[in-house]
Amino acid sequence: MFIRGKPYIWLREDMKEVARSYEGPHAEADIPGHGELTEALLRVARQYADARFNGAGVASTPINGMFILRETAPSPLQYAITKPLVALVLQGGKRVSMGSRSFTFGAGESLLITMDVPTVSQVTAASAAAPYYSLVMELDAAVITELVGEMGESPILPDIPVRVSRTEEEVAEAALRLLKLLDRPQSLAVLGRQLVRELHYWLLSGRHGGAIRVLGVSDSHSRRIARAVEMIRAGYAQSLRIETLAEVAGMSLSVFHTHFRNITTLTPLQFQKQLRLLEARRRMLAEGAAIGVAAHGVGYESVTQFTREYARMFGQPPARNIREMRTLAQSATP
Repeated sequence: MFIRGKPYIWLREDMKEVARSYEGPHAEADIPGHGELTEALLRVARQYADARFNGAGVASTPINGMFILRETAPSPLQYAITKPLVALVLQGGKRVSMGSRSFTFGAGESLLITMDVPTVSQVTAASAAAPYYSLVMELDAAVITELVGEMGESPILPDIPVRVSRTEEEVAEAALRLLKLLDRPQSLAVLGRQLVRELHYWLLSGRHGGAIRVLGVSDSHSRRIARAVEMIRAGYAQSLRIETLAEVAGMSLSVFHTHFRNITTLTPLQFQKQLRLLEARRRMLAEGAAIGVAAHGVGYESVTQFTREYARMFGQPPARNIREMRTLAQSATP
């Protein structure tokens, strides 16, 4: 359970931005005590992250799937096929788009993603004096399944995979207790698992608990598609057999195609292609891999095809895009 986890991977830029959208009233951020909790979370997260963040602005933690993001300037568009997660914004502001829906949110608010979906995000408020900070926790389906069994039946909300609302007090308190253990490894080893479980409990008990609950219901469409998604992620560089994915999901081919696209907004082949391009981009940026090496490493037989599809996704051929990304990263370094 307590091993370093990987942050989500960055992706492409062609989703439309629409007006500001919230699931709950913005005025709720003024609830007494809420600001103090956010400030306390910020102090602890900042102390931990500032000594550990990497070149991508990510500070990993000893807890699997938990990390802190830090940006000192508004970011370029960042692209991802994001795993189910909750992100508590502690300072600064961010915008996230999925399809035609766009959410703008800031300190004291949380982003909830309950399915592997393509998103486009951008840090909109950050500076060297007041960096953007957010605490991210990937949702653990096994913990959710266990809790759902203990909590009994409750309504399940429709499959709306991206939501934004005020961070609920119980969630913030559990997150704060967890953060305070990061520099206390002996205490973390004893108490960490139950605090992770408690954080998931309060998420399930909160206003969007019905959306998270689907991750713990083994026969739900979301959970079935999640099993197929995990298979694609694990073997993204290999040939994809849709029949095998449908079997894993326990669905006929036609039903599988319908639910996969409804939930992820992509076809299985599009999902695999984006994963391949994301990983190739990561290898070129982080590891300095040559274009051909990156292309073959993620499953492409033709470098020409890889270059064409890369340019279609990111708007530029690989060499130019990687060069510009490195320049942007260097200019953003304080």
